[in-house]
Amino acid sequence: LSPDCSFTCHYRCRALVQLDCGGPPGAGDEDDGNEQVLEKDTNVDEPSEWEKTELDQAQVEQRIKEYNSQINSNLFMSLNKDGSYTGFIKVQLKLVRPVSVPATKRVPSLQAGRPHPQGVKRRTSFYLPKGTVKHLHILSHTRASEVIDALLRKFTVIDNPRKFALFERSEKDEQVYLRKLGDDEQPLRLRLLAGPSEKVLSFILKENETGEVNWDAFSLPELHNFLLILQREEEEHVRRLRHRYARCRQKMQEAL
Repeated sequence: LSPDCSFTCHYRCRALVQLDCGGPPGAGDEDDGNEQVLEKDTNVDEPSEWEKTELDQAQVEQRIKEYNSQINSNLFMSLNKDGSYTGFIKVQLKLVRPVSVPATKRVPSLQAGRPHPQGVKRRTSFYLPKGTVKHLHILSHTRASEVIDALLRKFTVIDNPRKFALFERSEKDEQVYLRKLGDDEQPLRLRLLAGPSEKVLSFILKENETGEVNWDAFSLPELHNFLLILQREEEEHVRRLRHRYARCRQKMQEAL
């Protein structure tokens, strides 16, 4: 690994990690480069005007007919008798950190005088493949937090759901806008209002980057690892600071 890389992992996992830290900063694949060029404004916290639109029953029915007439697949929306509606949303998973999934280790048991497989609950971590997408069939009143829970269940991820957030992505005037959805927002309603175009609106699951870190959402091994990283960063900062003052002291002594 490059000396500039600060990646930390368990010593038994080193052989499983493949990282290319030798390239120049920002040298990624072509898709990432295009995304970074386009994504000039990601601080769009306020919903746009069409997202604030309120629809009555007749308007919902008309929107659903228009939506279904514009798609080239069988992922239609359906209006229910109670006024709600169901449909599909596609969510792209763009996670830069590994996720944890359950792992079962078989251990022998001496019951009944012979070995008997017995599961011991463990966990393992891996990176989700880039470009992973998932279609979910949801209701109009399904909330963003429930979509996150459903995605984690689909991939058997056991990390705390508060580590993740659902974002809406839109393109306008050669710029990409990202907005984090609130827990109570309804993704299918946004899909209906925006129409089926992925450029107008698409959904992305990312890490929940907030100003404050919710340490309760991490496991004990993760917290111990963070402490180790902080210790190393502190030692490096102190080393650089001492080196700086040593150079200043040397210059002053030379001047004297």
